[in-house]
Amino acid sequence: MSRSASWSLGQIVSRYGLLMLAVLLASAFSIALPRTFPTILTARSILDDLAITAIVALAEMVVVVIGEFDLSVGYLIGLLHILVLGYMLRNGMPWGLAVVCVLLIGAGVGLANGLLVHVAKIDSFIATLGTGTLAYAAANWYTQGQQVTGPLPTAFTNVYTASLFGIPAPAYYVLVLALVLWILLDHTPTGRYLYALGGNRRAAELTGIPSRRYVIGAFMLSGTIVAFAGVILASRLRLGSVSTGPDYLLPVFVGAMLGSTTIKPGRPNAWGTVIAVALLSIGIAGFEQIGGGYFVTPLFNGSTLIVGVGVAGFASRRIRRPRSTAAPPVTTDVDQKPSVTIP
Repeated sequence: MSRSASWSLGQIVSRYGLLMLAVLLASAFSIALPRTFPTILTARSILDDLAITAIVALAEMVVVVIGEFDLSVGYLIGLLHILVLGYMLRNGMPWGLAVVCVLLIGAGVGLANGLLVHVAKIDSFIATLGTGTLAYAAANWYTQGQQVTGPLPTAFTNVYTASLFGIPAPAYYVLVLALVLWILLDHTPTGRYLYALGGNRRAAELTGIPSRRYVIGAFMLSGTIVAFAGVILASRLRLGSVSTGPDYLLPVFVGAMLGSTTIKPGRPNAWGTVIAVALLSIGIAGFEQIGGGYFVTPLFNGSTLIVGVGVAGFASRRIRRPRSTAAPPVTTDVDQKPSVTIP
């Protein structure tokens, strides 16, 4: 095999290896479980597990792009799915107004996170863990330990139950959101600035990029996306429970970190995040059908998180490694998308 051919093969595996693994895993489970896995019921179950997790993982990915992390996402979706139900059932709000209020609250929490991280200079792990814990406390106070449930408008429940061509609406939400974020990050100056801040914030600031605006804006966008996921979760469950949200934290991190290893290795990206979450959903569904028990989900999520962070860090270091003298010089123009170092 020629050197150029092996390089091309290596690039293909590096960029699309996770997608190939997802296809291989689905094929293996289909062969091992021909009566249960390759069915419409399993496909819908995978899409159900994928949709909300993928949306929150995309929210996390936006923050990871700028080199930060958001530990509040799990607690925040728990609070917001309770609030959207509470506004309708307890306060008599029209469902559309309740959704708008929850989206504004999500953006407000993102604003608070951004201010704590960029203005107060608190590490994002500590700042977002603090706001997430406050959100969890607010959810407990609002519910007083009780579930929020009652008759809901059909239009609101249709947010989750609607389908088109046999495909559930949440799958379309994921595709549209991923497309929007892909366009934003890969085809606009805003995306280039966000990647530049994640690659080397000090250097980006020296080139004139207003870091405060983009860092705070990234957290606000993340909070708004989490609020949208909270609306979908409320439409799916039709009840609010404080125990629901924190379970999303680990798979969301797995999706965001593992997504940095595919499509654009070493760089957080929307399509890679969706593929990573799909891989998780396929793997968990298959192992549960084999009879892995209740330990399968945390075992699979924890293992893939460790692997994902390790591979993402390796890919990032490899991209940043100096090239041979035959390679063209590296430009410092902010329009050139820098690679992101995964902490």
